[in-house]
Amino acid sequence: MKPTSTPGFKLAARFALREMRGGLKGFFVFIACIALGVMAISGVASVSRALTEGIASEGQSILGGDLSFSLIHRQATETERTYLEGLGQMSEVATLRAMARQPEKGEQTLIELKAADSAYPLYGEAVLGSGKPLHSVLNTNAQDGLWNGVADIALLARLNIEVGDVISVGRIQVRVADTIELEPDRLGNGMAIGPRLMVAPQALEAAGLIQPGSLVTFHYRIKLPDLETDGALNSVIEEAKAAFPDAGWRIQSRANASPQLQRNIQRFAQFLTLVGLTALVVGGVGVANAVRSYLDTKREVIASFKCVGASGGFVFRIYLVQIMALAGIGILVGLVLGAIIPLIALTLLAPVLPIGASVGIYPLELLLGALYGGLTALAFAIWPLGRAHDVPPTVLFRDSVSHKNRYPKKRYVFAMLGTLTVLAVLAMALAYDKNIAMLYLVAAIGAYVLLILVARFIMWAAKRTPHVRSTEWRLAISNLHRPGALTPSVILSLGLGLTLLVALALIDGNLRSTLTQTAEQDAPSFFFVDIQNHEKDGFLSFVSEQAPEGNLDTVPMLRGRITALNGIPSDQVPPPPDDGWVLRGDSGITYSNTLPENSEVVDGEWWPEDYSGPPLVSFAEEIGRNLSLEVGDTVTVNVLGREITAEIANFRTVDWRSMSINFVMLFSANTFAGAPHTHLATITWDDNPTVERELELLKQVTQAYPTVTSVRVKDAIAQVNNLVGQLSWAVRGASSITLIASVLVLGGALAAGHRNRIYDAVILKTLGATRGRLVYAYLAEYMLLGLATALFSLLAGSLAARFVMVDIMGGEFSMLPGTALAAVVGALVFTIGFGLLGTWRVLGEKPAPVLRNL
Repeated sequence: MKPTSTPGFKLAARFALREMRGGLKGFFVFIACIALGVMAISGVASVSRALTEGIASEGQSILGGDLSFSLIHRQATETERTYLEGLGQMSEVATLRAMARQPEKGEQTLIELKAADSAYPLYGEAVLGSGKPLHSVLNTNAQDGLWNGVADIALLARLNIEVGDVISVGRIQVRVADTIELEPDRLGNGMAIGPRLMVAPQALEAAGLIQPGSLVTFHYRIKLPDLETDGALNSVIEEAKAAFPDAGWRIQSRANASPQLQRNIQRFAQFLTLVGLTALVVGGVGVANAVRSYLDTKREVIASFKCVGASGGFVFRIYLVQIMALAGIGILVGLVLGAIIPLIALTLLAPVLPIGASVGIYPLELLLGALYGGLTALAFAIWPLGRAHDVPPTVLFRDSVSHKNRYPKKRYVFAMLGTLTVLAVLAMALAYDKNIAMLYLVAAIGAYVLLILVARFIMWAAKRTPHVRSTEWRLAISNLHRPGALTPSVILSLGLGLTLLVALALIDGNLRSTLTQTAEQDAPSFFFVDIQNHEKDGFLSFVSEQAPEGNLDTVPMLRGRITALNGIPSDQVPPPPDDGWVLRGDSGITYSNTLPENSEVVDGEWWPEDYSGPPLVSFAEEIGRNLSLEVGDTVTVNVLGREITAEIANFRTVDWRSMSINFVMLFSANTFAGAPHTHLATITWDDNPTVERELELLKQVTQAYPTVTSVRVKDAIAQVNNLVGQLSWAVRGASSITLIASVLVLGGALAAGHRNRIYDAVILKTLGATRGRLVYAYLAEYMLLGLATALFSLLAGSLAARFVMVDIMGGEFSMLPGTALAAVVGALVFTIGFGLLGTWRVLGEKPAPVLRNL
């Protein structure tokens, strides 16, 4: 009798729940893969949200006020000060880099010098080691020729001094009267190269470090009388811009107290989210394997359903409900772990975090992880579920030995592709950097397709391999291409995770190698900053006498900020992803009538040496193109409070990797005629000098010219190298989630193949095969799979790393043998180890029960 209606999801759900009473056997890998990916995505999103909210809640302390007006080279004029003081309570802070010396011990180091007035800090509290108030320690008048200062504990360690010892800074003597435990606005000052030393403004003035053109930044922080809304703050900013259009100050509000840190958090969170998504994609292979294996055990049940009249759609709905219910368990576990991650991570990071993060439960971030997990489970389950839709019972019973590769109906293929598309669109829509997200999606799809092709090629090659005499090797090779072979599952599961780790290890290794090689071969030994005009000739002569084998190079230097491109205000120009920093803040500029030796004009022409016409500028080619500039366009910069508009005369190449003197903008010499400025000098050596020789020169220069700041390049590179090392370990640690997912999927794939292995082992043992020969055969099979996976991961990871190093970073790439060896060994350990663990259990099966069920 024909049914009057098609059974829907309600009846399918009843059958599904009844069938699930047997437990979760065979689905632990499935649940673990989903839980791992959901945990990574929801946990990372929650940590990012906690840090972002922490920055927002402490915006006043981080910025040092409700508003901050920053000026390079100069202090505010009386008119400007009067205007700022009219907005609310004002605090003036000056920051610059200088050299600190301990003459008695012959030690010197680069420091971040800060002069804070009596109103500092407007928000938060400066905490000293002794517990005393900051301004009770700092003195506004020298006592016995000494000024008091407070310092980071790192400064004491570098100069090998203690609290109470005296150091020289510029032309003054500073007693280190206390240590800094907490500096509330430290985070808003950007990256620090040296430890902090804080003094009173009068001490800074006496030090002689502030001269015309010195690289000093004056910050004017305002505490508004009323708690303004962010909209009201923006109105105040616009009024200040209108009142002083040529001031050239950089204005920030508490709403964007540390924009660079927020951008870095968002970028890192995006990367970790993509890592979590990769773990989910890898886990998707485990989902497909688990569903396929589960349906294989349900062949008789499915056949029975169809024999009593159930449609293929009804069968599909029954098992779809089961799979999504199991996915729900995995998602729930992942959400619980994801909610716990911020608490654990922020507790561990609390000693090194400069802000207090608000730990809590973030429903939207958890929902994001659940959505990613549900879509991944659905996408990878549709294909194996769809295959059983219209297959007659007789084929289901023959499925395990059928050589026919069956595809599901088109509607299931489209449903799977549609779900994957939604997953990709979601990743793109929520990405901080759309270009990175697009690259990731293209790379993930390409890697997935390539892995499938590699697996197919291995099976094709194994099938056509010439006959070998060894029975064990013949069995191993035939197992690579037989129906239900493990080849696709192993290649897919382990290949993605291993490829990611190989790429990250090669990028890290090449980046470190490039930094080290540059420091040893190409980079200058020192940068000498803030050389005054009246000191220039004497300084160059002195350095030439002390280091006759060194090569000196010097250029004039100013700081300026781009305020307009082709008449369009810079804050209205969409910043390019990689070079937005050029528009966001101040940068070094110089002038010359001759083309630098390390540059080449690639578009336009260089101006004559005696040029005296309207201002011209040479722009770094790559950055200029990214800003959509052309020869003939105009650039307006603010230097020393003066707006200067120059025409782009040419684009030139700039080799940033050399770490020599390079500037984005190089102006014609007449542009800054008469403007106060300092000079920048570098020294390089024909031969690589010893550390002792460099430190001796540093000591001599610091003693003879105390107001000149000396930056030893190798120290800066070592600091960057250390930062890269910390980031690389964090990245690799996070990326290990993908490898864990790969290992889980690999274990699940091998476990799913145990049923067929049991039949094989029983038949072969019945025919006289010994346990040792079977172990040898399986060992050979797993070794071939491991080698194939390792070779692919090595090739794909190397290509990905080369693309990042050469095409994105513009550097060089070299293969690292240690990474290659680790990839091969890792793949072999995982495949052979997991394979033999399962094989040993298979070989222990008794033949009689199996033979009775054949």
